[in-house]
Amino acid sequence: MTKLIIKNGRIVYPRSIIENCIVEIEEGLISNVNPKWNGLTGTEDIIDATGCYVAPGLIDIQVNGYNSVSFSLENAEDTAKGNDDLTIEDVKEVTKGLWKEGVTTYFPTLTTNSRELLIKNFKTLYMASSDESNLGSIAGFHLEGPYISAVDGFRGAHPLAYVRQPDINEFAALYKASGEKIKLITVAPETDGALDFIAECLKMGLVVSLGHHNGSSLQISKATKAGAILSTHLGNGCPQNIDRHNNHLWPQLANDSLKICLIADGFHLPPDMLKVFYKVKGVENIILTSDITSYAGMPAGVYTIKGGETIEKTNNNKLSFSGTNGGLYGSATTLQDGVAHFMQVTGCGLHEAIQMATKNPAKIHGLTDRGIIETGKRADLILFTIEDAKIVIQKTIVAGKIVYTKDENSKVNKI
Repeated sequence: MTKLIIKNGRIVYPRSIIENCIVEIEEGLISNVNPKWNGLTGTEDIIDATGCYVAPGLIDIQVNGYNSVSFSLENAEDTAKGNDDLTIEDVKEVTKGLWKEGVTTYFPTLTTNSRELLIKNFKTLYMASSDESNLGSIAGFHLEGPYISAVDGFRGAHPLAYVRQPDINEFAALYKASGEKIKLITVAPETDGALDFIAECLKMGLVVSLGHHNGSSLQISKATKAGAILSTHLGNGCPQNIDRHNNHLWPQLANDSLKICLIADGFHLPPDMLKVFYKVKGVENIILTSDITSYAGMPAGVYTIKGGETIEKTNNNKLSFSGTNGGLYGSATTLQDGVAHFMQVTGCGLHEAIQMATKNPAKIHGLTDRGIIETGKRADLILFTIEDAKIVIQKTIVAGKIVYTKDENSKVNKI
């Protein structure tokens, strides 16, 4: 097999950026990272990455859908696709779309819904994840709910009719339907039976995250002792008005056992909040995610959703109910824009922001084959430039294969 070489790029490592390194790729893996160029032997394909950063492919552990495809179709409001049947082809199209956004690994996320719908869609997702054309980009699934708070505000957009108490027997059926690929589950620690449920999920090898909840400091502490190690989109999934002292935010920030996920799209959390979260938790304990819906990747415009209401997607990817006082309707901003925004508002370095969207999610989920540029790892790589404070993906490589090139005529191309 022909060796693929990336030369003249700026390699993004967790603690630094190294100029003009050579990355060699063979049989889908990184075979060598070398600061010196040893010349051609005549058996290589070359990518000249002059002017580009080279980083691990982004890892997004909360993807609800993309470009009209929703993973939770029936009874969900974001039914842009217009039917209740998720297909393998739908999932493959999402994968290809995310490659263009620099996401090389993602967790399709199913939210609170009927048992029947969850089982059906997990079966579809499992079959899709096993399809060779996805190149191993689907590393697991995220079940967000249905075992969450039923209280308005904390429940968010999850349909009340399907919110229920933790049920390990029901979850076992969902887990089986997923081919045992549910790797992350979001639960509310204050619900009846939550602690025993968390402990059982831990035995099954899942990452348990706290989200859409109103847990007290004591309940959160007990949940972490039972095995919870993450907070889902901290700062969101809660009412506008909460007690200034006794609320669910402070204990999650104070608890050193919890890492946190953040939606840094510029709409879900204000800059000051992102700065505080970053200062408290630090680069090692934050995972950036998108939480994108099926409207990500779609054109700006006004869309009619289930129930007849309208939502508006702006040119800068804000997604909200129509009208001057319309609230947010999920996210339409993909992860690379969140990485750039987080870097801009917190002042962290590019290498740190990239780590929060690559190495950190890989580490917490035991994805030891990806998330960092290192010999022996999967050759999941992105080449990008930074233009007007935005990350612009120039090329995406998955398992050693070039799956996206922004401009076939640019110098950032295979020679």
